[in-house]
Amino acid sequence: MNKTILAIDIGSINICAIIAEIKDGRVQVQGHGITRSQGVKKGAITNIELASKSIKKALNDAKRIAGSNISSAVVSISNAYAKSLNSTGVVNIPHKDISIKELERVMKTALYNANIPNEFDIVHVLPYNFKVDDQDFIEDPYGMNASRLEVDVNIIMTQKSNLSNLTKAVRSAGVEIEGIVLNGYASAIATMDEDDKELGVAVIDLGGQTSNLVIHTGNSIRYNDFLGVGSNHITNDLSMALHTPLQVAENVKIRHGNLSETSNEIIELPIIGDEDSRNGVSLDIVHSVIFARVEETLMLLAKSLDKSALREQIGAGIILTGGMTKLKGMRELAQSVFPTMPVRIGYPNEEKIDGLFEELKSPEFSSAVGLVLYSAGGHTEYEINFNQQLLHSKTVRKEDLGDIRIAQSSENREREEHSALQIKPETDRKTQKEENIIFDDLPDIGKGNHHPIKKFVNWAKQLF
Repeated sequence: MNKTILAIDIGSINICAIIAEIKDGRVQVQGHGITRSQGVKKGAITNIELASKSIKKALNDAKRIAGSNISSAVVSISNAYAKSLNSTGVVNIPHKDISIKELERVMKTALYNANIPNEFDIVHVLPYNFKVDDQDFIEDPYGMNASRLEVDVNIIMTQKSNLSNLTKAVRSAGVEIEGIVLNGYASAIATMDEDDKELGVAVIDLGGQTSNLVIHTGNSIRYNDFLGVGSNHITNDLSMALHTPLQVAENVKIRHGNLSETSNEIIELPIIGDEDSRNGVSLDIVHSVIFARVEETLMLLAKSLDKSALREQIGAGIILTGGMTKLKGMRELAQSVFPTMPVRIGYPNEEKIDGLFEELKSPEFSSAVGLVLYSAGGHTEYEINFNQQLLHSKTVRKEDLGDIRIAQSSENREREEHSALQIKPETDRKTQKEENIIFDDLPDIGKGNHHPIKKFVNWAKQLF
């Protein structure tokens, strides 16, 4: 069964829309659009009208390339105002076999038991541990025989006002929201492989104005954190330190940003307020400014990692993704900040998706690609999503079967209606015949027992 999906990643620097088709179990990218982000700062909507225009432009570009007119999308939401809490649910299994119904019941129980603040809305309910009777760490309890099912979940929620502003901006662009995914979660889906999930991994998305940290251990995301620092802060630092315009500072960062090598080369830069004048600057100073900001960012994220108390469960180490990872020497610097853990740069996994455009293969678009993969079934098994629906791989098979049944019943119904039309005259004659009741024709009821009306008629005949 083919399905077209639209993913919109709303970042502080870029807005990316991707249209893809799921065909024969594979995801094929049909078109994409990338536009400069407006009305978004540090992951939050600050101007609904401007944000809506940016979303619409990216969407129109994607539609033009794909030749599709899809109007509902899965959208990313920033970790900026997201919070997490853990909860537990327990249910009895009356029929002893764990079905989808029981799994949904235990997940909803865990959600019901959580103390959700009034000003927050649920984004994800992610199960990270199932317990069947006394057996712990069950990967998939579906179909198991048990009398009791227990689950530990990580509930990710965001402020209602933040969610409402995002929804307004997307709807103003002519798109309905069918799903919302945490930005860091989407980046993790795009960059993790099966070994990472098995061993436990931390995914750090270093974006333009924000940095996100998510930790995946067991079966799902266990921890997420947000830092309002990104590569734009490097640009601001350079602009102030070198007394040069922001755009010039951005070009210096892209062209000369190197965290592992220094140089005494002098470059000429215009001065703020007097761009006709030039100022000679050593690349050694450029290196020092960039190095200081990136090191500080990574040190803050290392503290957050320690705060999670999950460091010992991260066997696969750290995946760095996002636009800031394009700085030369980023992996080496991160390795010195996390000396006991393997570090690698994470790119969108091309094995999971076909037809990926060249520019989408960059780490800065990991979140956008992750949204597509989420829509295609890359979510956590038995997750409760933003719409309070239980997501799992069994649903797809059930729906496919349901479609076949609906088609069959529709064909049967048409056949029956056609047959009814053909025999209608006979039915009408039969109805007319039944209107003139002949008492002698009434059937006997039971053995040896005559119909009471028929008995009365026979008695009347004998009497007269």
